[in-house]
Amino acid sequence: MKMLIVSDIHANWMALQAITESADIVVCLGDLVDYGPCPAECIAWAREHADQIVRGNHDHAVGFDADPQCSAAYREMALATKDLHRRILGESDKAYLRDNPLELSFEFGGARFYAVHAAPLDPLHRYLPNPLTQDNLSEEIKKVDADVILMGHTHLPSVIHVLGKTVINPGSVGQPKQGDPRSSFAVWEDGEARLMKAEYPVEETIRQLEALSLDRVIITRLSEILRTGRK
Repeated sequence: MKMLIVSDIHANWMALQAITESADIVVCLGDLVDYGPCPAECIAWAREHADQIVRGNHDHAVGFDADPQCSAAYREMALATKDLHRRILGESDKAYLRDNPLELSFEFGGARFYAVHAAPLDPLHRYLPNPLTQDNLSEEIKKVDADVILMGHTHLPSVIHVLGKTVINPGSVGQPKQGDPRSSFAVWEDGEARLMKAEYPVEETIRQLEALSLDRVIITRLSEILRTGRK
């Protein structure tokens, strides 16, 4: 039994299309929107393919016209693209972003899973320490009744075993931040987790960004992040 785990797509349709891994189930850990050029396409993909999905802080921000409460370095970019995406998206898509749950539990392949965008103690906004360790994860997950815990938000891929549980962060599909610009995702198969990468045409995403009505400074900064895979 095979599960595809994706997170933090951020309206990067080119990066999402590059993930061709087949799976029995697809789990999306949120943040379909903000930063990238193609929010509608990414939402349409999630509607069709995501068997399990939770709401990310940027989904919440676009859906409810709220503050995404992202890091200070990204705030100007997040607010500008949030306003743009709210104009681009129809009410049905914004309702979809609003209606996705903050957390969920399910069973698959004989294991119990818990999924959340950010962290169990704050599903939307909490940034866990970097690097993640057994020590700094223990307090966060000790009350979670699951064998596998799925979390996104930081854009930093990891697999950590702690308190008899496996914690998986698949990294970011659309805006990696670990120094590798390739799309990042994870696979869980027969009890084992694998972190994976996929090449995609970064310059095409940048060309799509340049066609949007965004400030040139914001486009330049977003383009730099996409090209370098760094914060």
